[in-house]
Amino acid sequence: MNSFELTGRKALVTGGARGIGAATAEALAHAGASVMIGDVLEAEGKATADAIAKTGATAGFVKLDVTDEADWEAAIATTIAELGGLDVVVNNTGVAHIAPIDEFPAEEYDRVVGINIGGMYWTVRSAIKHLGEGARIINIGSINADRVPGPGLSVYAMTKGAVSSLTRGLARELGPRGITVNNVQPGPIDTDANPDEGEFAESLKQVVALGRYGHVGDVAAVVSFLAGPESGYVTGANWNVDGGFTV
Repeated sequence: MNSFELTGRKALVTGGARGIGAATAEALAHAGASVMIGDVLEAEGKATADAIAKTGATAGFVKLDVTDEADWEAAIATTIAELGGLDVVVNNTGVAHIAPIDEFPAEEYDRVVGINIGGMYWTVRSAIKHLGEGARIINIGSINADRVPGPGLSVYAMTKGAVSSLTRGLARELGPRGITVNNVQPGPIDTDANPDEGEFAESLKQVVALGRYGHVGDVAAVVSFLAGPESGYVTGANWNVDGGFTV
């Protein structure tokens, strides 16, 4: 959890049903924000929203497939209707597929690129007309935009490099409107998709300065800071939350 003050802020967290997204939604709510979780995982998303609401915070769920144009608009409209506005957009939805470039299935390429780049772009495009001065867009990228620790990650790394570039472009474009845009790049974080045990995890720990995986709350705390008033002069930045993976 964190101590940043977000009372009165209204936030949409895509991919917020579990993992980093769920921790982020919980941290934002803990700091006082009203939160809408958007995800294709309805049962898990509703459970996360219900758990947040039981703490006394305002939280809801809306089905959101970031590859579906109708879902983008509906998710933004539902967020505004139920929360009373929109101040913070956290683009957390992302997928991965690991395979050598010459064996990478075309359908997986379309899925990874469509969600990791297209989904983020279209969600932002749907949201920006509702964002005013002081709003925050926070993208969740990956340290693989800067460092690729092994083979089979070329396509995934490409999409996260695009997230970094999109963030910088949007920061320049939306700066005159008083909207900040930043990119949080997690390194090895303990999640269901990337557990901190096993051969792969042990190999990564060898190149992390702290010698361990991070926790979802480590990422959520940085997002909470970037969502608040203290970060008003921070935009276009890539924030590595990687335990020293890149040093």
